[in-house]
Amino acid sequence: MRERVQKVLEEVRPFLQRDGGDVELVDVTPGMVVKVRLRGACGTCPGATMTLKGGIERVLKERIPEVVSVENVP
Repeated sequence: MRERVQKVLEEVRPFLQRDGGDVELVDVTPGMVVKVRLRGACGTCPGATMTLKGGIERVLKERIPEVVSVENVP
């Protein structure tokens, strides 16, 4: 499952990098919660929650229906 999630994150990554940010996969829990770390500009951006939920989580759930949610970890 980790490989599938990583593949989707690789597709999302260019959009984040364009704005000076990035995303790192930290873990995929047995309950299918994806834990990521937003980096660069995304780590301190006031819109990071919107990027996480409206962007990364939405795409992951579309491509991998088993994903329950995505959480940012420090």
